[in-house]
Amino acid sequence: MKPLLSLVVALAIVLPTGMAAAQQPAAPAAPMQYGSPINLEQAKKVMAGAEAEAKKNSWPVAIVILDSGGQMVMMQRLDNTQWGSVDIAKEKARTAVALRRPTKVLQDGIAQGGVNLRFLSTGFSVLEGGIPIVHDGKIIGSIGVSGVTSQQDAQTAQAGQDALK
Repeated sequence: MKPLLSLVVALAIVLPTGMAAAQQPAAPAAPMQYGSPINLEQAKKVMAGAEAEAKKNSWPVAIVILDSGGQMVMMQRLDNTQWGSVDIAKEKARTAVALRRPTKVLQDGIAQGGVNLRFLSTGFSVLEGGIPIVHDGKIIGSIGVSGVTSQQDAQTAQAGQDALK
């Protein structure tokens, strides 16, 4: 009986510890490194890809491309785009390059509520549609799109990123 009791006590101690360790979230991946700033030819390719996606879908959007230091390289506002979308696109691009992640990460965090609501006080855009521009494994800039739904903005931005490959 004593060995059985010892086994039960040992399992009662070991199992919860193992289960708690298994439930710990994985450590976040190291942030991607910045590379040399996007050059004009690369920015033109990104812009052309994003513009083509927007025109294919008849989406009136503003598209902003920033370099890895957060400085504007290009901006286009397609016909019939509300002028407020220019500032929103720039903020999405600024957020994506400053935080080295798509703005969708912040939007998803806000949707979860709780402590994630603190993102609202950071001064960064919490709207999907800004993504880092990655070339050779490094962030060389970012693209921000605004004018339609956040998901459509992100689709347009991704088309721009994909055009660089």
